[in-house]
Order: sequence, then C-alpha cells, then structure tokens
Amino acid sequence: MQVGVIGLGAMGMGVALTLLKKGFAVTGCDLREEARAAFAAAGGAVVARAADLPEALEAVVILVVNEAQERAVLFGPEGCVPRLQKGSVVMCSATIAPAAAREIGDLLAKAGLWMLDAPVSGGAAAARGGSLTVMASGPAAAFLRAKPVLDAIAAKVWQLGETIGAGSTVKMINQLLAGVHIAVAAEALAFGIRAGADPKTLYEVISTSAGSSWMWQNRVPHILQGDDTPLSAVNIFVKDLGIVLDQARALTFPLPLAAAAHQLFLAAAAHGEGAKDDAFVIRVWEALAGIALPGKEAGGKSET
Repeated sequence: MQVGVIGLGAMGMGVALTLLKKGFAVTGCDLREEARAAFAAAGGAVVARAADLPEALEAVVILVVNEAQERAVLFGPEGCVPRLQKGSVVMCSATIAPAAAREIGDLLAKAGLWMLDAPVSGGAAAARGGSLTVMASGPAAAFLRAKPVLDAIAAKVWQLGETIGAGSTVKMINQLLAGVHIAVAAEALAFGIRAGADPKTLYEVISTSAGSSWMWQNRVPHILQGDDTPLSAVNIFVKDLGIVLDQARALTFPLPLAAAAHQLFLAAAAHGEGAKDDAFVIRVWEALAGIALPGKEAGGKSET
C-alpha cells in the first residue's frame, strides 16, 4: 500500500518509520531538509512539498501542527488534493477544532476523497512503536480504506461514528486533561523543590502513589534530566488549550482549571520557552520562585 505522511516531526516521523518498517511504500513530506534527510536515511522516499507527493497514493496521514498547516498541505497552492486519486483516504491527525474538521471533511468529500477525523495520542514513543491510540470518526468506507494503516500504527482505534468532528471533540477533551496534568505535575515538582524535597526521590515516591499520572511519569524525567528537547512543545498546549477554551466559550461552559493551565503555558511561551519541551512549563515557577531545577547541577542537557 502506498502511503504519504505529511509532517515528519516527533509524531509524524514515528508513524512514517513504523509504516516503512511494516512494509508500506511510504513517502514522507516535510519542509525541513533535516527531517527529509533523516527519513531518507531510513529508506523512505521524501518530498518537500505536498504537491510533489506521488499520484498513486492510496492513503495520506497528516500530522502537522495546526489547522492552517493542514489546510495548506491539502488545499493550498502546494497542496496535495489535486494529485490524489478519487476514493483515496486522508487521515487528518492534527489537533484542530471540531468545526474546522467538519469544514475540511466537506471540502475533501467534494474532491471525491474520504476523510477520517483521526487525532492520535500516545506520544513519540508510541508512534515509533506502532502503539498509538487513534480517536477516529468518518464514513465506514473511510475506515475500510484506512484499515491497513490503522492496524499498523495503533494499539487501539476508537471508532466514534460517521460524523466528522467527533474524533476532534474527543481529542480536545484529551488535550484538556493532558495540559492540566502537565501543568500540575510541573507545579507539584516545583513546590516540592522549594520545600526542600529531593526531586528524584519525589518523582519515584509519587510515581508509586495515588498522586501519580501518566504525564507525571512521562514528563518529569525530562525535567530531572534537564533535557528540554521538544517531543511535544509548550506552544502545542498554547494552541490546544486555546482550542479547548474557544469551544467552551462557544458552549458557555466554564473551564477554570484548563484556563489556569493555558495561562501557565502562555507565561512559559512569553518567557521564551515556547519551542521547548512542554514539561518546561516548570520554568514559570523557576522564574517566580527562584528554584534550581535538576539537570543543571547534575550536568544534564539544558538550554538557557
């Protein structure tokens, strides 16, 4: 099966490599030369523009940053839609607003293409391991066309009905929880450091206690190592919690915890951490409370 993967970031690269390893003919698309070189070195075909993807593709997986990029790679001057065969399936896996997903679905249907509104979760490790969770909605025919791809990249595929936008709605709720969990994990670790607890010991104790979470166990090690290489960046949660709050406002629904977390990610971005790993929202507390984060003293990787 010939598949295109647009966006070779942490998630897209993992998906592309997984598909390649499992025998798919994969063409990766990314504007960044270093990303293309990395995928080409693994044996994949590469293009810089979506408009240059092969015409024979049966499926396209889109893992770009936001709605604007998703629309551009599909419908822009250098978009791929005019090249795709009628009946091909497009898996739109970026985190976007449900209304935007519905609009894109309508445009793809008019072009004779199937769409799966298919956001993913699990992180870069799950993308490389073929164990993502996919929250998908779309026509039954789209699920059928995409089944080989879904089977290859996911440990769990949630089929959320035929209505485009349902997948993005569920992902939006996931991102509300993920953003709050990252922010509160950083807050708790920073508070513990200020109170005199050893951060590594604190991490180990909480990881086996009721206060733990997936985000605590996944993100706090980045802080302990002083490694702010972005597997998921602070700016992602500026965007995603912004989507959450926009939808809440439209529904007249209060989200005080999500709003507080959004402000913390905004503060981290304003402090210059927007492109850093999202765990380094903790630098808001570092700046406010004057705490010393681990990793710096231990010689771990850290950027100032």
